[in-house]
Amino acid sequence: MLRNPPSLTLLSCCCSEMAPRKGKEKKEEQVISLGPQVAEGENVFGVCHIFASFNDTFVHVTDLSGKETICRVTGGMKVKADRDESSPYAAMLAAQDVAQRCKELGITALHIKLRATGGNRYVGGAWPGIPRGCVRS
Repeated sequence: MLRNPPSLTLLSCCCSEMAPRKGKEKKEEQVISLGPQVAEGENVFGVCHIFASFNDTFVHVTDLSGKETICRVTGGMKVKADRDESSPYAAMLAAQDVAQRCKELGITALHIKLRATGGNRYVGGAWPGIPRGCVRS
């Protein structure tokens, strides 16, 4: 029966032969600018796609071509309860986060594209109170 396992003896002899600790080298922090390079006074445009459904609100900012996503936040990312995802409060919080991120990246102007679910939801054949054969012009 072994008194000292071989792994413990290896650790004890290796720890005594460690290299001396080196001093910390000072690194210069470089400022990284993520936004586009523009002259003073020029507007940098982005496109804000807002989609409001019955269950959630999406705020999505892209560049002018629509290929590069700059920021995307939904109402569900801002609130904890599922029933609050489509509330105006959740949409406001999402819009505030997107606006803050756009400011950080240097976007100064937005084209807004709004999309929502349509109003063609009644399936009864006619609107309530209007007879089926009645056509209004």
